[in-house]
Amino acid sequence: MRKTALPTDRLSEMTRQKLSRFEAWLLRNGKSYQTIRSYLYTARLFLSMYPEVTHDNLMLYKCYLIDRYKPSTVNLRIRAMNCFMEFLDLPASRVLMVRLQQKPFLENVISQADYEYLKKCLLRDGKLTYYFAVRIMATTGVRISELLQIHVEDMIRGQMDLYSKGDKIRRVYFPQNVQEACQLWLQNEKRTSGSLFLNRFGNPITTNGIRDQLKVFALRYNLDPSVVHPHAFRHLFAKNFIEKCDDIALLSDILGHESIETTRIYLHKSSTEQQNLFNQIVNW
Repeated sequence: MRKTALPTDRLSEMTRQKLSRFEAWLLRNGKSYQTIRSYLYTARLFLSMYPEVTHDNLMLYKCYLIDRYKPSTVNLRIRAMNCFMEFLDLPASRVLMVRLQQKPFLENVISQADYEYLKKCLLRDGKLTYYFAVRIMATTGVRISELLQIHVEDMIRGQMDLYSKGDKIRRVYFPQNVQEACQLWLQNEKRTSGSLFLNRFGNPITTNGIRDQLKVFALRYNLDPSVVHPHAFRHLFAKNFIEKCDDIALLSDILGHESIETTRIYLHKSSTEQQNLFNQIVNW
């Protein structure tokens, strides 16, 4: 989906000040950098199209989004606009989300065999930064934005606290075998503090840096690029966890889901698993 160019020159000085206050309000409310960036983009686009915040204009904007984006993206934009309405003290103007049909299967989940193969290749080739990035995502279920918040001190401690909206605290635990292996790596690197994942220039690695490099490794090791991406390892963690521990409420807490309904997708098999099982059963 191509991005819409924002006609920022159309925005009045008053509107720019309003957006600046909205940004400050989001910061005070503990929103992450990525969330603030997304919410500002949405509000700026709306105000460039509809100078007045009215119910009719909000409905037109919703129609505009539905016509151009998939439902999950529409709901992200609506969530941003509802937050903007809260900032403007217009709670009655909240827009209803579009209904999402949850698929009865998981897509783009890396298999356990491919995960093990990828780890082996990365370790063999000395790509330890990406070896541990992949391993930590697959054994903790952290999102890529959360992965990059891990510091050396957190790994030494064996846990990390993440703060989300509403001042909620979620604790991420690092499995002992991962912690011990990672500490040996850090000792060899003579690192005792700072961001855990650094690029070749010694700076904290970026989300795009990890995504792009994973695609490179997928092609290099003859793996399907569609299943070698950061969220695939979060899926793998959840799938493995629910198979060994059927406490879906605990898994929901570990993953940081706001609703247990979001976690229920991991009760389903992947589309590949469903097809393989189907082929085993249907032989008539």
